[in-house]
Amino acid sequence: MLESKGLGDTIEKITTATGIKRLVDTVSKARKKPCGCNQRKEKLNNAFPYTKS
Repeated sequence: MLESKGLGDTIEKITTATGIKRLVDTVSKARKKPCGCNQRKEKLNNAFPYTKS
């Protein structure tokens, strides 16, 4: 598993583990509209990055 760069990566890991991401992807595909997950993840990573000590 890759190390999280920021909050967006952590949220993606949680939603994938709980099955929420699969549900969102299924609904998004059925509606033929992108969910915007990657853009949201990148915005969160940039706003709340993790720094190494």
